[in-house]
Amino acid sequence: MQNHYGNGGVKRQHGQGMTEYLIITALIAIAAIAVFAFFGKTIRSQVGGLSEELAGQSASTSISQAQNAAQQAQNQGNKTKNLSSYTNASAGQ
Repeated sequence: MQNHYGNGGVKRQHGQGMTEYLIITALIAIAAIAVFAFFGKTIRSQVGGLSEELAGQSASTSISQAQNAAQQAQNQGNKTKNLSSYTNASAGQ
């Protein structure tokens, strides 16, 4: 990064904008991955239902799958979890 003194002795920094842009982009990507990890099945079922309805077909199966996935997610969210809830299943293999 180069520092230059421009008009009136004001310090300008080059190269900082791209780094900040990359960091923000990476954070958005991580957030998107997390959302799809938590709500992926529900989102896929809803999008499938929308595409079926747009094609003129009944989307009742996709809608019920989305409702079931949302209910399962709610049940998982309501469970009390602590450190003893997590195990390393692959440790013995």
